Amino acid sequence: MEDNLLVVLGKRGLRQEVQALSEYNQMGERYGLSLSESQLSRLIERRFAALSETNRVEFGGGILKALIYAFCDSPYIDPSNYEETLATLQDLFYAFKNECRDRMTDDELIHAMKDTFDRRVQGSLEALGQTPVEDLLRAPEDGEEDFDDSWTE
Repeated sequence: MEDNLLVVLGKRGLRQEVQALSEYNQMGERYGLSLSESQLSRLIERRFAALSETNRVEFGGGILKALIYAFCDSPYIDPSNYEETLATLQDLFYAFKNECRDRMTDDELIHAMKDTFDRRVQGSLEALGQTPVEDLLRAPEDGEEDFDDSWTE
């Protein structure tokens, strides 16, 4: 996968993506969460794999920044599993995006995932992944109505 990633991004592009994501470490550090450059590189690789598996195309830097911002304050994320949790959340995001047939914006979907993760499934990634998309479509109605989407660019 790394060779394919370098073909798409090039070494310079990969370094730029890692640098852009590393700036988001500051948010996570408040909660004891941090990612090394190699962890960030693996998450970027996983992003491309998830996009390929879900037959999605994405422009820009991906959804990782938004996931880091939205989930870093979750009481269910631990430093020992932070990278894998983000990788799984990223995979689930793209799968849910396909399932809901883009009936939700990225912001709405992330909010629904966060609400479900923190409140309904209490940090279980497996249970989040098994959540019917119809439940996620209703989640913004059931949860906070004025969620903070200031992380969007």
